[in-house]
Amino acid sequence: MVIGGVLRFVRLGDPATLVFDETYYVKDAYSYLLSGYEREWPEEPDADFNSGNTGIILGSPDYVVHPPVGKWMIALGMALFGSDNPFGWRFSAALVGTLSILFIALIAQRLFGSPILGAVAGLLTAVDGHHLVHSRTSLLDVFLMFWLVVAFGALLLDRNRARRTLAEKVSERAAASPTGRPSAADLLYGPWLGFRPWRIVAGISLGLAVGTKWSAIPYLAVFGLMTVLWDMNARRIVGVHRWITGAILRDGLQAFASMVPLAALTYLASWTGWFLSSDAYNRQWAADHPASAWEWLPASIRSLADYHRAAYTFHEGLGSEHPYESTPWSWLVMGRPVSFYYKGDLGADQGCAVDACSRAISSVGNPLIWWSAAIALIVLVFYWVGRRDWRAGAILAGVAAGYLPWFLYPERTTFFFYAIAFQPFLILGLVYCLGLVLGRPFEPPSRRRLGLILVGGFVAAAVLLSAYFLPIWTAELIPYSQWRLRMWMPSWI
Repeated sequence: MVIGGVLRFVRLGDPATLVFDETYYVKDAYSYLLSGYEREWPEEPDADFNSGNTGIILGSPDYVVHPPVGKWMIALGMALFGSDNPFGWRFSAALVGTLSILFIALIAQRLFGSPILGAVAGLLTAVDGHHLVHSRTSLLDVFLMFWLVVAFGALLLDRNRARRTLAEKVSERAAASPTGRPSAADLLYGPWLGFRPWRIVAGISLGLAVGTKWSAIPYLAVFGLMTVLWDMNARRIVGVHRWITGAILRDGLQAFASMVPLAALTYLASWTGWFLSSDAYNRQWAADHPASAWEWLPASIRSLADYHRAAYTFHEGLGSEHPYESTPWSWLVMGRPVSFYYKGDLGADQGCAVDACSRAISSVGNPLIWWSAAIALIVLVFYWVGRRDWRAGAILAGVAAGYLPWFLYPERTTFFFYAIAFQPFLILGLVYCLGLVLGRPFEPPSRRRLGLILVGGFVAAAVLLSAYFLPIWTAELIPYSQWRLRMWMPSWI
């Protein structure tokens, strides 16, 4: 986390200009600080905003299609460090990006029972360029990724707590039985496991994820199903006769109640600024469109529902051409990385010591990490299907929920940088395979030494490759020839 924090916070304010889609989200965040909702800006406002002239914002509401959570998080950094400097714009992104490194490391340690593999997961996340670029620019996707990681970690903690509670309750009933075994009635459906606080945390986190981007909705369904399947397996292992029915009735209903309604309420709460306003976009729609069949709903809810209808229509029909668009088929091999920022032909007046220099921010990941992770997914499928390893299944669920839904919209304009939502699960999948190389603790010392050498060599190679790519991730001033050399991977596709 410290290594990742240094990479993310040093020169965070450079370049001192809005980068890529920061032009939307940073200005929206500033609007939130003023009004609690998005307001319009005049034509070509970026030059004024970059110079600190934020007073040009207009009083009229603006129509946007993404919910508020990510923009409120950007606004927090601007409230702390000012709206007139890029460090303030990007502080929250760098903070959650750095924290996510720690969380991914802790999740890996708990999944694999190995501090070494936990450290490997954290380090690979810290030095990967795709994660680094997102952590140094204020787009919404880094906040989406963060809340999904928190939700997954909370469900892992819930799994451990639930299995421990189940074992204790079954043991207590066995001890109270004259035969020393739980009765048939006790094992018909299994015991009630009581309050599940980590599911509450997961529900809130998923609500915040959906409140950042709607692409988190599949995670709510997949993670909910995943946690119930874990409970089913736990009841089967302890000998519950009707373990499927028991898990559905005593775990599944509670899981739904703990996660779905709570996520929905959290999502609604994120619109508080819109609710408290009187002139936000579409705020008075219900008053202008009376409907006797829906009068039982509060006018604000009806107005928000129509807002969401319009936003969904926009997302569904988004098919304009873009030079950096890419199909989901190419994401795992980084077929079309996105250029967030580029300045070429920089001369001596910009500090260039040669004829021409460049500065670039490219959302290309570390090729060794990404390509190895893509191969690792095949290994995970084998271990999930063939070995019934729940860890492989959990990691695949995280990838599938963030990746597969994009294939349902082949006509929609999509970008590689959306993959940041499921990148933590790609890292976990890669570390799973590195764990196979490392070997288990009880294996012969010679086998373990060989595993440590191979894993250490892979990590060292990834770190060195990241150092090579670092200039085009952080907008360092480098000779144009060096920029071209580092862009070999994107350019050959």
